[in-house]
Amino acid sequence: MLEKIFKLKENNTTIVTELIAGLTTFISISYIIFINPKILSQTGMDYNSIYSATILSSIIGTLIIGLVANVPYVQSAGLGINALFTYTICGSLGFTWQQALAMVFICGIINILVTATSIRKKLIKAIPPFLQDAITVGIGLFITYTGFRNANLLQFSVENVANGISTGSSTIPSLVTFNQPAIILALIGLIITSILVLKKVKSAYLIGIILTTLIGIPLGVTSLPDFSNYTILPSIEPTLLKLDLSGLLTAKAGIVTVFMTIFTLCISDIFDSIGTFIGTGKKSGIFQVDENGNMPVKLEKALFADSIATSIGALLGTSNVATYVESSAGIEVGGRTGLTAIFSAMCFAISLFVAPIVACVPMAAIAPVLILIGVSMIGSVKTIDWDDISIALPAFFTIVIMPFAYSITAGIEIGFLFYAISNIINKKYKNVSIIIYIFSLLFIIDFIYSALA
Repeated sequence: MLEKIFKLKENNTTIVTELIAGLTTFISISYIIFINPKILSQTGMDYNSIYSATILSSIIGTLIIGLVANVPYVQSAGLGINALFTYTICGSLGFTWQQALAMVFICGIINILVTATSIRKKLIKAIPPFLQDAITVGIGLFITYTGFRNANLLQFSVENVANGISTGSSTIPSLVTFNQPAIILALIGLIITSILVLKKVKSAYLIGIILTTLIGIPLGVTSLPDFSNYTILPSIEPTLLKLDLSGLLTAKAGIVTVFMTIFTLCISDIFDSIGTFIGTGKKSGIFQVDENGNMPVKLEKALFADSIATSIGALLGTSNVATYVESSAGIEVGGRTGLTAIFSAMCFAISLFVAPIVACVPMAAIAPVLILIGVSMIGSVKTIDWDDISIALPAFFTIVIMPFAYSITAGIEIGFLFYAISNIINKKYKNVSIIIYIFSLLFIIDFIYSALA
């Protein structure tokens, strides 16, 4: 039955491998269950309702992408977009959370239409192979940097003087002093997981997370589960279908601001998902291109599922639902089909009943896995022709902007712009798809609007 649905043999995987991949991916992103309500509740939304909406949207979105596209990806409320929702849309711009949910819903509908009209598919085809490889490398560094941040292995100090000369205030990153239990645990976890990977132990990442979590108990980092005040599936009614679509027409910020905000949400949603699918799918072989450079049908299905999940999340009461780049943790241990996603969705469902146990896994245990994922993804850098400056320039900026700006979308945007500029300067503008030029222009408009807003 499972073989027929997911084509396990064709994808060179097994039920056990998919199960381990599903568990690994779920554990790697389980933090969102608790972080998303903390961020969104600052808008005035009900914390418990967001908690339920986060889990339910994760289950629905992940099931859709697993069953419809048969790919090993997990969807949940996007970290980063939820901060945009809270601090910019509801904070700086002054929209109510009901109006913000309405914008997220519209964003999902627009992305569904963009996917249905094959614009996303054409956009992916327009991205040259070297830029796809650069996206893979950039996402690898992005994931690794996320691991370092989550493990608190980096500290950021403010320097005002350099070589005796005042330079103005600047933030300088450096490694932390290893004198805190959580930091020591992350280092131990990194060593353990690295040893398991070097020994080519199956399920190295999952075993590393479990061992690090257990070691964290005597160190006082891993807390024991507390069910005393836990409520199974809190009511979702406070946020369910609370979208204020009509309110957008009379919002104080004005219709132009509403339009540009929706545009920003759409751009982030589109390019975060495209970057994730290209970066992780091409390297692993999940999304293989044919001899004409066409991407497979299941990529189009995956993009469609991603768009649907955003609108569903808005209806339930959460910000944009996105395909998580941490899905690469499951892919790295061998997940290749939608069965991985199904197992992850099952874990989300179980977490409704055992959330205190899930909460016990510290970020220090998850971070080493994210750090090591970059090792496999950075290999794509060797396929880029660094001797050709017209290729090297956009590839370089795509790679470095993702971790430096901490944004997959920003890396793709800057990469597109320099790709277009390089070909125009070298009078090879015909080599660039009109779609790249259109989106580059949209990026410039967005940059200008953000600067003037």
